[in-house]
Amino acid sequence: MKKAKSQPVAREIFGLNVRRARRFKEISQEELAFQAEISRNYLSDVERGVRNVSIDNMEALSKALGINLADLLKPDLFAMNADDLKE
Repeated sequence: MKKAKSQPVAREIFGLNVRRARRFKEISQEELAFQAEISRNYLSDVERGVRNVSIDNMEALSKALGINLADLLKPDLFAMNADDLKE
């Protein structure tokens, strides 16, 4: 029997929403990282949901994107297929 897919954790939801918002605004990872004063590698990890991002960096990213931090934690913020968002 196959294991049921678990619900995404908050960091995965946050990362996916950051990626979707960045792409919607047509901002590169380099530009967003610069605006949020974090490294591009750190941002990449955040977007992939593998980095346990700090509250301070979550706030910096939300400000750089111009999106409320609470909104970036909503699972249904963007109605896009995750497969369409892969780089």
